[in-house]
Amino acid sequence: MVEPVRVNRRKFLLASGGVAAAATSAQFVPATLLAQDKPLPPFASFKSPEAMIVHSANTMETDREVMGAPPITPLNELFVRNNLPAPSEEIVADPDIWSVEFEGVAEPGSMTLGEMKKLGVESVAAVLQCSGNGRAFFDHETSGTQWAVGAAGNVFWTGVPLRRILTAMGGTLQQSGFVTATGGEELPPGIDPLTIMVERSVPVEALENALLAYEMNGEPLKVAHGGPVRFVVPGYFGVNNVKYVRKVALTENESGSKIQQSGYRLRAVGDSGGPSQPSMYKMVVKSWVTEPMRDVSTGQVLVQGVAMGGDSPVSSVEVSVDGGATWNAANLSGPNLGRFAWRPFSYLVNLEAGTHLIASRARNDAGEEQPELFEPNHRGYGHNGWRDHAIELTVS
Repeated sequence: MVEPVRVNRRKFLLASGGVAAAATSAQFVPATLLAQDKPLPPFASFKSPEAMIVHSANTMETDREVMGAPPITPLNELFVRNNLPAPSEEIVADPDIWSVEFEGVAEPGSMTLGEMKKLGVESVAAVLQCSGNGRAFFDHETSGTQWAVGAAGNVFWTGVPLRRILTAMGGTLQQSGFVTATGGEELPPGIDPLTIMVERSVPVEALENALLAYEMNGEPLKVAHGGPVRFVVPGYFGVNNVKYVRKVALTENESGSKIQQSGYRLRAVGDSGGPSQPSMYKMVVKSWVTEPMRDVSTGQVLVQGVAMGGDSPVSSVEVSVDGGATWNAANLSGPNLGRFAWRPFSYLVNLEAGTHLIASRARNDAGEEQPELFEPNHRGYGHNGWRDHAIELTVS
């Protein structure tokens, strides 16, 4: 039976193995039981029901037990996170007519996707990860979806580099400090747009790699993932990759939207959010084991998982089968898809009968190492501590 090392005692069992035993305990409520009566919403009907934990109509997580260690995450298994209800499927019927407005350039104006494509396209493999991935491992009460490890995937984005578009519009203005993207969700009437709209600003340095993406894994971008056009900043947390993007502006200051000013801020437990606190921009080095997630027999066991370097390539991964007492180098078993992609890893080990605490620890080319522990923060963002991400495996 697979048990968590230290799972959020309010809601989660880390993996779906061990559901029967955990269900008898008042201390744990398995994620699979919480989600088993929630069907996939229509806009995500293409997802594999066996692979998804449906938390709500706007939040669906990839089940760790079926995640495996793929170089690229299949679209039917990729997590879904929407801050607002998704628009109608009608918006992806003819992607090339989708229009995006550009401001803060020498020649402001609008351009359709069809027009943008003529400027040239690029593809990049990059991790897509919710800021709250790992929230379930915190002990304190946190609002928001109780993600374990499944609010992340590695995908191929194809789109038009933002730098090419801005060049075609006369270039950027020198006083610009941020790139601000505005989503195209329909807002309810009678509410101040700034309190609910999805509008995010990222430092202007993001221009180097930002795309207006219209394909994911070689397929037209679906509404569930921000189609027909999504603002994508490789190496940054998912909230900055604004869906249904309608406007991109080079701005001197950050957006005044609530999601920018007070939301997605790293703050101490109990503190209110504000613009002086760090924003959830660049991702950090992180890894976790994905296999095996069920009982195994004694002998050789292949431990597998995935590792990401944030905005720096993964350089190495170590695996411990004794809770961090000793570490051994794992093999980076998947292809190197670039700086922003994750790397599958594997480690073959002989395990004797008993319970083993299996953990992984990644490093990146910048010299950053995944820490053992991660300090709690109010909204449960950015958890990359290896101890909480470890699993207990029973060998018989």
